[in-house]
Amino acid sequence: MGDQAIATEIGHRFRALRLRHNLTQQQLAEAVALSLNAIKALEKGSAKLSTMIAVLRELGDLEQLNHFIPEISVSPLQLAKQQGRVRQRASGVRGRVS
Repeated sequence: MGDQAIATEIGHRFRALRLRHNLTQQQLAEAVALSLNAIKALEKGSAKLSTMIAVLRELGDLEQLNHFIPEISVSPLQLAKQQGRVRQRASGVRGRVS
């Protein structure tokens, strides 16, 4: 699946979530203090992250972000190796994109 296809699918999911709550685009826009165009963009898959967060908060589904990008846990061994140091930047290995 390409990037645009994923964005479109996310937009469809936001539309389905809005409809599950039986709200029009205009009602949702007013509830989150955004423009109707912002909600339309969200449902097309081209919204800002802040719009997504506001809509999820309004619809009571903000916890879904934990499934989107879960918090990374550190194992006790890694924690001991770091000895209290928190990673500030990447190592800069070249030619490696994941």
